[in-house]
Amino acid sequence: MTKPAYKRVLLKLSGEALMGDDPFGINRATIERMVADVAEVSRMGVELAIVIGGGNIFRGVAPGAQGMDRATADYMGMLATVMNSLALADAMRQVGITARVMSAIAIDQVVEPYVRPKALQYLEEGKVVVFAAGTGNPFFTTDTAAALRGSEIGAEIVLKATKVDGVYTADPKKDPTATRFSTISFDEAISRHLQVMDATAFALCRDQKLPIKVFSIVKPGALKNLILGEDEGTLVHV
Repeated sequence: MTKPAYKRVLLKLSGEALMGDDPFGINRATIERMVADVAEVSRMGVELAIVIGGGNIFRGVAPGAQGMDRATADYMGMLATVMNSLALADAMRQVGITARVMSAIAIDQVVEPYVRPKALQYLEEGKVVVFAAGTGNPFFTTDTAAALRGSEIGAEIVLKATKVDGVYTADPKKDPTATRFSTISFDEAISRHLQVMDATAFALCRDQKLPIKVFSIVKPGALKNLILGEDEGTLVHV
């Protein structure tokens, strides 16, 4: 097997990616396919941490959250990420991969709290670490949590899994002439107004010189390909 191009990575998954074709919730076949990809990378010796969103669960209660205080709604979203993290860790357990869920908010009876030295220890032991509850603060997205945790653990790259296979010159669903960037700088992405991540997360990655790889989570073998350094997705770099 070809040697992995990265030793330690942070994988950012959207909660919506777990829905599959369902309107909300977790699609079992979808999470099993994702976990199979994650397991393959973990068995290659790559130290893998994951941040996952909660949109698939929060979408189901969103109508009732209209008019709700923003901080309260954000805390509900954090709890949704904990649910997704537990589901992800359990699916990994079923395929023989040891995962540890660490939460930014205290839910000690369910998951352990996020403690950086402990997270680093788990990674060095070959366990997959799933960071739940975002940053633990309202008004920050899970994109920002991914940039923050990636910086804290010394990840070599943030892998942003999406439903498209990279960053395009325009929305490929609306513009058939749109072309995919193989690589693009942070500054060019900003000047072109390309929405790679939210502004806070993007600025943090740029300041920390932490590259971002945008790729398709629905494309079979895409995660393995980019870990092996193949031309997959779009690399955003300093």
